[in-house]
Amino acid sequence: QVQLVESGGGLVQPGGSLRLSCAASGSIFSIDVMGWYRQAPGKQRELVANIINGGRTNYADAVKARFTISRDSSKKMVYLQMNSLKPEDTAVYYCNVLIRMGQGLGPRVYWGQGTQVTVSS
Repeated sequence: QVQLVESGGGLVQPGGSLRLSCAASGSIFSIDVMGWYRQAPGKQRELVANIINGGRTNYADAVKARFTISRDSSKKMVYLQMNSLKPEDTAVYYCNVLIRMGQGLGPRVYWGQGTQVTVSS
């Protein structure tokens, strides 16, 4: 099995910064994609950012130039540096990974338990 452990959420004032971390462990042969989604109350879960094996990154328009995703492949970790936070960034943030558990096996999606980010004065 695969476990994802997130950390770094919390309460921050508008304009502040937070850094989210997610560590993957378990039966992992390779990781194709690591990323972050978020879900605000009453809204659908949406992609925030992801990083593809090889380094290509994708960002939601709402967070471009404010958030930066990075990955430490040796530690199987992904990070989300969030700067210039706004109240509309308030949501539960979920780590999301696409993992292969063996050579020749198809990728499987795994989700973290979620970490709350609240931006409020």
